[in-house]
Amino acid sequence: MAGGGPRYERFEKDKLEPEQFLLDVRKEKIDRVVSQRTRNFTVVLDRLEDSFNMAAVLRTCESMGVQEVHVVINPEAPFLPNSRVAQGCDKWLDVKLYKSFGECREHLKSRGFQLYAAAIRDGATSLYSLRFDGKVAIVLGNERYGVSDDVLNAVDGTFWIPMRGFSQSLNISAAASACVSRAIAWRDEHLAGGSGDLSPDEAQELRERFYVLAIKQRKRIFKKQP
Repeated sequence: MAGGGPRYERFEKDKLEPEQFLLDVRKEKIDRVVSQRTRNFTVVLDRLEDSFNMAAVLRTCESMGVQEVHVVINPEAPFLPNSRVAQGCDKWLDVKLYKSFGECREHLKSRGFQLYAAAIRDGATSLYSLRFDGKVAIVLGNERYGVSDDVLNAVDGTFWIPMRGFSQSLNISAAASACVSRAIAWRDEHLAGGSGDLSPDEAQELRERFYVLAIKQRKRIFKKQP
């Protein structure tokens, strides 16, 4: 589903520039969004089964500037985020699917990520004690069973979300919102450039993609790649 998936095909410019079809205010909005995007913080979803939760997490990530979401597929529940909840946010994201957590971990580790799973267990640290200045991926587990043993045996650490009430657990979408909000707020507070971290080339590539996706009649304007 990289680049939003098959519903959002890539198009050739074919001598036409997307900018000419967008109002300046729309281009300014896209430029601002791109400047705040991060690829150094990401979320991994381990075997989710509820389409509403899938969509809600994607929407949280997109709204907070997280560009990538990594998904370990549940063999009993295909990854099909509810479109009414997602509200089209998936077209702006890079959603990467994996058959196993091992495959996902290998990909992220090759890029220098540290992986932390949400789990209440001995040795887990508070979410508020985590640092987000490096490349960090948080892993959120299945709605009923949490993260799998494969995850717990392979991550760099575990964390828990401090709670002040009688309830000691959160719905997966609420947990994702808490974790992503904390991570982005930490990055805004502690990093000189704020939470955005794309290189100039990455920013330009994403800007060009967003310009095309922002055009409602893009299928009629741009020629579909073979």
